[in-house]
Amino acid sequence: MPKPRKKKLVECRYFAWLIGTRNGVFTADGRSNTPSLGRHSLGTRNRDEALQALEELDLTMAVRHGLADATLLQDMPAELLSLEEGRRLYEEHVKRPPVAGGPKPSTAKRYRAVFDKFLQFAEAHGIRFWNEVGRPELESYAAHLDDRGYAYATEYLELNTIKQINGWLIGQGHLAGVCRIVLPLRKPEGTDTYCWRPVEVQAMVEFCLSNKELAWLADIITSLAVTGLRISELAGLRWGDVDLDRNVISIKDESTRAERRMRRHRRTTKNRRSRSFPLHSSLCEILDHLPLARDGRVFRGPRGGILKADTVRNILIRDVITPLSGRFPTEPGEIGFADGRLHSFRHYFCSVCANTGVPEQVVMRWLGQQSSRMVRHYYHLHDDEAQRQMQRVQFLNTGASDAG
Repeated sequence: MPKPRKKKLVECRYFAWLIGTRNGVFTADGRSNTPSLGRHSLGTRNRDEALQALEELDLTMAVRHGLADATLLQDMPAELLSLEEGRRLYEEHVKRPPVAGGPKPSTAKRYRAVFDKFLQFAEAHGIRFWNEVGRPELESYAAHLDDRGYAYATEYLELNTIKQINGWLIGQGHLAGVCRIVLPLRKPEGTDTYCWRPVEVQAMVEFCLSNKELAWLADIITSLAVTGLRISELAGLRWGDVDLDRNVISIKDESTRAERRMRRHRRTTKNRRSRSFPLHSSLCEILDHLPLARDGRVFRGPRGGILKADTVRNILIRDVITPLSGRFPTEPGEIGFADGRLHSFRHYFCSVCANTGVPEQVVMRWLGQQSSRMVRHYYHLHDDEAQRQMQRVQFLNTGASDAG
């Protein structure tokens, strides 16, 4: 006897669907249609609700593939969620305080950039509602980003963020479960951030010292190179964080500080953990000649004001990297000196430590990382034991003469 079918075939207005359950939740399989419509969760354990959700899914897919007019979606009982309203809801969500799991301001700023870019693409392609954003639309957006030369890591971040927003809207009941985007994304491997070479860092420091107006930047470059700090961490460094007697520097996360008056000026680290590590002698030499400022900040901007990451970045590119690019040319299609940025100094620090034989776990502790693809990348490149073992293997018997 043929095995009884576990899924029931349901003929809707536009397509045929196999209805089943997964962990008690109803699902719809539309892969037998032309074109294939994939598999979808109907987001409910109730059969009547599942059939209603199926009707919505059937019409949504028909509109997506040009078989029905988009205005028909407006007559459906489920409320459509405009792109702008979905954005407003999510941006309100990310404004929640840290104690409730809210992200840092820099993370919220990144979300705004993702929204701006995606909504511009959606408008150009006639997409007005989050209900219309599915796997095909996300794949089309991925191609759009790729055509414009965005880095793989940037594309991954953008697409993963949209999937995250989609999941949150569904979880909060603003979207039906049938709207869930199922699109596996492959995490970027390794890194495409340029890592300075020692000769390049030395050249940048000497170039800055030769120009009185850039002398302050020589201190910044050296400090980033010998600490592996992020520019935001260096800019927020205060004299109270530096213990010259113990030769230790502390990077503090103040996200849980109670003082209300300090909220605007709280310093935070990327992983919201404080850390400390030894001072390098090169940094001690810089600290010895820096004046004590009234606000307690260690490093100042070019005009004596607060050190800002954008200011450092722009001056580094315009006044240092660009003039020196001719000395360190980059092969066409390759990443080279001209592509280096502030974060490249963090990579440089990690690379030099790996090449010098500093244990990997020690470097991760200095950098404030619990796990890091960047650290693994450089320790794979400089794995001395692996190099020694490879040289022990004799693949070709080049030194011996043939017997007999």
